[in-house]
Amino acid sequence: MTASVNVDRALLADGSVVALRELGTADADALLALHRDLPVDDRYLRFFSAAPRHLDEFVARLTSPTEPLHVVIGAFASNVLVGAASYVLLDDDTAEVALVVAHDRQSHGVGTLLLEHLVSLARRRGVRRFRAEVLSVNSKMLRVFADLGLVWTSTVDSGEVRVDLGLDPGERYLDAVADREQAADVASLRAVLKPTSVVVVGAGRKSSSVGNAVLANLVDGGYTGALYAVNPHARQILGVRCHPTVTELPEAPDLAVVCVPAEAVARVAEDCGRRGVKALVVITSGVDPDGLLEVVRRHGMRMVGPNCVGVSSTDPDVRMDATFTRDRTGQGGIGLVTQSGGVAIAAAEQLRRLGLGTSELVSTGDKYDVSGNDLLLWWERDERTRAVALYLESFGNPRKFSRLARRVARRKPVLAIRAAGSEAGQRAAASHTASTATPAVTRDALFRQAGVIAVDGVGEMVDVLAALHATPLPAGRNVAVLGNAGGLGVLAADACAHHGLTIADLGPDTVEALEALLPGTASPHNPVDTTAVVDDRTFARCLDLLVADPAVDAVIAVTVPTALGDPAGGIHPTSKPVLAVSADQDGAVSLRGDAIACYTEPARAAAVLAALAERATWLRRPVPEPAELSGIDLPTARAVVAAHLAVDPAGGWLDPDQAVRLLGAFGLPVLGGVLVEDAESAVAAQRSFGGPIALKAVARGLLHKSKGGGVLLDLAGEDAVTYGFESLRERFGEQLHGVFVQPMADRGRELLVGVVTDPQFGPLVVTGLGGVDTDLVDDRAAALAPLSEADVDDLLHGFRAAPRVFAEHDEAAVRDVLLRVGRLAELVPEIAELDLNPLVLTGQRVLAVDARVRVAPAAPVDPFLRRLRDPRRTS
Repeated sequence: MTASVNVDRALLADGSVVALRELGTADADALLALHRDLPVDDRYLRFFSAAPRHLDEFVARLTSPTEPLHVVIGAFASNVLVGAASYVLLDDDTAEVALVVAHDRQSHGVGTLLLEHLVSLARRRGVRRFRAEVLSVNSKMLRVFADLGLVWTSTVDSGEVRVDLGLDPGERYLDAVADREQAADVASLRAVLKPTSVVVVGAGRKSSSVGNAVLANLVDGGYTGALYAVNPHARQILGVRCHPTVTELPEAPDLAVVCVPAEAVARVAEDCGRRGVKALVVITSGVDPDGLLEVVRRHGMRMVGPNCVGVSSTDPDVRMDATFTRDRTGQGGIGLVTQSGGVAIAAAEQLRRLGLGTSELVSTGDKYDVSGNDLLLWWERDERTRAVALYLESFGNPRKFSRLARRVARRKPVLAIRAAGSEAGQRAAASHTASTATPAVTRDALFRQAGVIAVDGVGEMVDVLAALHATPLPAGRNVAVLGNAGGLGVLAADACAHHGLTIADLGPDTVEALEALLPGTASPHNPVDTTAVVDDRTFARCLDLLVADPAVDAVIAVTVPTALGDPAGGIHPTSKPVLAVSADQDGAVSLRGDAIACYTEPARAAAVLAALAERATWLRRPVPEPAELSGIDLPTARAVVAAHLAVDPAGGWLDPDQAVRLLGAFGLPVLGGVLVEDAESAVAAQRSFGGPIALKAVARGLLHKSKGGGVLLDLAGEDAVTYGFESLRERFGEQLHGVFVQPMADRGRELLVGVVTDPQFGPLVVTGLGGVDTDLVDDRAAALAPLSEADVDDLLHGFRAAPRVFAEHDEAAVRDVLLRVGRLAELVPEIAELDLNPLVLTGQRVLAVDARVRVAPAAPVDPFLRRLRDPRRTS
């Protein structure tokens, strides 16, 4: 295989790894050999019409420098070409496709994988449709097209089937790709999480060595498979026979745990690859990434690490603890993946103390290969895993993570510990939107839309997992607080309000029943104070009364033991969620014998209940679907961007008239205007508008026009307009290259709607108070595009002032603006920043009075393409 920087590694259906790249002239002989080794009647697809009819002609086109319209992608296994897919352009947006796969590699997913990569490449180069002609007896190839997931049609003619494939990736196609990726990923990770044999390379004789600790945990944990050790200076360690090298092992183990010094890791990995080892867990830190990655890729191995604690599985059929943790993880249903070894150890220990355990623990370390996305695929349909917990310090592919996490979260809870994010990048942000889009805001938007429960540390994660263990989700956010100590009940009520929960208004029947049950000194209103004299049976009856009230969605029961008794025994499971608070227990959280989660502080219980309510709300959201929007002229929008980049290849801010044309192409209500260069033209524009105007300076370095003195309002008449124009020219001098003239708009409530695009996360849409309030009040809501209707609901109602704003104005017009801005950012990736500020609301109408758009070159990215992680790739 010739060297290329554009090589992708991807998994086949059986979990094996292949490399994919475009073929060139040096690959002609390999392509000839691939095709000629096939039986004549076994070729996936003949070449017809615009594709070459004969293989020699096909190779001639491949090697011809005058055939730029012919593209071929090859798949390599162990440097051998095992499949190739190609297309030849028929016109500007249609290409004919051809595919060939080695006979012994058919039915392993090579053809489908090649077509996925060919589709992605073609789309990035402007192709929108594939055409293929297949023999009608070639059912295998027809099934490949049918299962691909793209919209397709077929026409039968004289023993041939003409297939037309649309290349736009709808939800059905992306789901099909994700399903194939999951099957392949699970197959490849079996060698990591369910290996039938393990070797510890670098197993030391001293108990103080990492290799000895890993081997000891495997032995003590009762690993069920064949266990080997490599140490050239020992015959046996901990009862396990040692071998001098990996190459001298009696069999090729599924998994090698590498604990040798950093300088020896690449050599050991090479030995493992040659011996046929399928996967590595590299504990060692300080490893040269390039040398190790080259070996791993060349031999098609999967790898966890380097610089990690290791992996463990509590599956009774495996019982593998390939870590150097002091205490073994308990058996349970939590899938735990973390980049930090310290977080892994702390989380596993706290879960163990709580009586919960993990299904698998994976410490990814430097994350050269196996990542959080891989583990999400593994755990999605794993019946032993009932919840997933993540600590990710970085996202290699956040858009794929979002889609995968959303799929998993529909089946089981997904929790993520927020990692620290630097805000330094926003200090010099040019637009109001960009100044808002901090790493934390973007990350939290990703988690919220994907249904991930975000927490702020290991302790909070364990708090939530304790409740998720057996507590039903609340139907709403209305909470009743029941306690035998009034002060703690008030603290619980305050904590509920702090976390966005509502203290329920109890029904009169409930209050009356509580009054009849409790002493006269008790308070039957929420928060309910039973006083310290009630026994556990009375407390239990109070709890049942609250649960029976339709206004109550959940109960927090707060108890303290007194000399008169402890009513905590009256707390019991009900049809609605009940969380307990007991100040005298050991540890911040515990699980009672009836599986009710119990906390030492009311604030912790309220925070957990809020997390459960958020999950319940997210589960009720409809599956995201693209909104139907009319009046979108994508060619015009792209033409505006292309025209600007042709003049300014590095990108920059559009002139106001360009911004108006771009936004108007997506049906956005933008106040138009005229860009003028002299006072006479400004006066003529004012006359044409027939009323007062605004003059806005267009000057280098002037972005916040009002703050910079670049806006003059309510100018009418020749003298006022002329004076205004000249004052702007005097103020900005040579920096001024025009003035934008607009009619004055009606006054109303002012909002901000904007976009800032992150190279990894994609476009972030932001809304909140606009105009002069933008700089005074930090009140924003944010969501990542593409936007669903539910995402737009979050944007409309997610900023604090929203209830007041939409009590006075209809939200429908703002909803439409948000959907259109989100679609614009999605379909025109060159948009780097966009501000509609102010977006003026007057009754049921909205109008963007000022609009700024910055464009920048954007390399086409396919975040959903099936390929293994490359730490040197940014997406």
